[in-house]
Amino acid sequence: MAITTCIFDAYGTLFDVASAARRAADEPGRDALAACWKTLAEDWRLKQLQYTWLRAITKEHTTFWQVTMDGLDWAIERHGLDGDPELRERLLALYWELAAYPEVPEMLATLKAHGKTCAILSNGNPDMLDGAVDSAGIETWLDAVLSVEAVQIFKPASQVYDLVGQRFGCAPEEVLFVSSNGWDIAGAAGYGFTTAWVNRAGDPVDRLPHRPRHILKNLSTIPELAS
Repeated sequence: MAITTCIFDAYGTLFDVASAARRAADEPGRDALAACWKTLAEDWRLKQLQYTWLRAITKEHTTFWQVTMDGLDWAIERHGLDGDPELRERLLALYWELAAYPEVPEMLATLKAHGKTCAILSNGNPDMLDGAVDSAGIETWLDAVLSVEAVQIFKPASQVYDLVGQRFGCAPEEVLFVSSNGWDIAGAAGYGFTTAWVNRAGDPVDRLPHRPRHILKNLSTIPELAS
């Protein structure tokens, strides 16, 4: 069945989640952060994701913004920066303005020119996603921004992937699902989507029951896969 609908994870896929820490580290007076921003960004992201998984398992849902704050609090304490509340607020503010990866606008524009439906499906809560989309200037090429808040559970719960068919009336086989997260790809592949894993870091494939159909270094070839 032909691909009609291209669905993108947001954080780490369209938007560079490390850009908040990187930008803050470049600001004057941030010497302590400059020395550790890369590992702090990695710790922040890992805890953010771990908290979504644990909350889904324990059925203690909260907003993605809350787990983002909780993950940051863990990371800055680990790096001895928890005595700087102004830094915490700055990092959180920059998270609402994450940079899109450079190939994103052209990739989305090409998909739309080819008549594809394009949407985000994300753990993010709607106001966070609206801020990121607006900051990146990509709203023109998106038909919808779907959030897990509609079902009150984080990915990779199947209820989240259900949102795509409910919104667009498409079969799973018509969907190309794109994510930088191996666990998200595994969940989407098991659901029945055609999957493309954006493996920017060159990591091994996760040892999970379902594997990605395609493995990419970046998003630039997505229009070819969807054609």
